[in-house]
Amino acid sequence: MPEGKLERFKKEREAQNELLMKYAQLNMKRFFNIDWHAYEDGALPKKTKELLGLATSMVLRCDDCVNYHLNECREVSVTDAELEEALAVALVVGGSITIPHLRRAFAAWDEVKELSEGAEG
Repeated sequence: MPEGKLERFKKEREAQNELLMKYAQLNMKRFFNIDWHAYEDGALPKKTKELLGLATSMVLRCDDCVNYHLNECREVSVTDAELEEALAVALVVGGSITIPHLRRAFAAWDEVKELSEGAEG
């Protein structure tokens, strides 16, 4: 199966993060550490936190962040219904300006689901 957009995004992001960390000093490393740990299980499970990250990224209209959280949502077994509800909240909060991002998010979700189903089968 050919590599999809989200898989390419994930690989490119990992390579860029390696380069960033090559140059990063204490302050940048501290920020990345906080970001990493913020999504771990705690009072809220990782799944809920990824859906929160997805919704806030949608409202901020950050396609890279949306793609990242879509990949993470798949990793923590977010369902189609859970995804739709989180994105509906983003639409209500962010308004119609988020609609193009919703379209891209659902297209990417279909892609990531196909890849994970292909890996299982």
